[in-house]
Amino acid sequence: MRPEKADIVKDLAQDLKESSYVLVTDYQHMEVDDFSELRKRLAAAGAEVHVVKNSFLKRAMADSGLTPSNGELVGQTAVVTGEKDVAPVAKILKTFTKEFKKAMLKLGFIDRAQVATKEIEQLADLPPREVLQAQLLGLFLSPATKFVRLLNEPASAFARLLKAKGEKEGPPAAETPAA
Repeated sequence: MRPEKADIVKDLAQDLKESSYVLVTDYQHMEVDDFSELRKRLAAAGAEVHVVKNSFLKRAMADSGLTPSNGELVGQTAVVTGEKDVAPVAKILKTFTKEFKKAMLKLGFIDRAQVATKEIEQLADLPPREVLQAQLLGLFLSPATKFVRLLNEPASAFARLLKAKGEKEGPPAAETPAA
């Protein structure tokens, strides 16, 4: 392999090692404007997309410890990498695929483990991370809230009983002075 090609593979392997996820897409029949739009959307989510030759990608993946199943690296290939959360990136790819009928997902790796494309699409359907964290916090706080209500209930019931008894008896009768 010529030195300049070896440098490309080395740089790509380094990107794959540093990325928390690697998503491989097919960009066949995509126009330049469409690809620029995809690149812009992914950049907003902290991801990068690069067009690579399959032979370079296979070598870079082998060098970085990622081993794809056979037959997935065919056709025109683009690689999406990034260090942030993968869910927004998966959502962007899914939306883009629906809009333009292009950029189909071929395979993916999250935290160095190969993940099925269906699982990546399921990630796209999840609510944002902040919403999931709020829901989880709500689940954690729910038992504590119920416990506090349970502790307060006897005192509240007693207060309601006194109030009802007071309303039933009516206002105190006014004393009339004796002559």
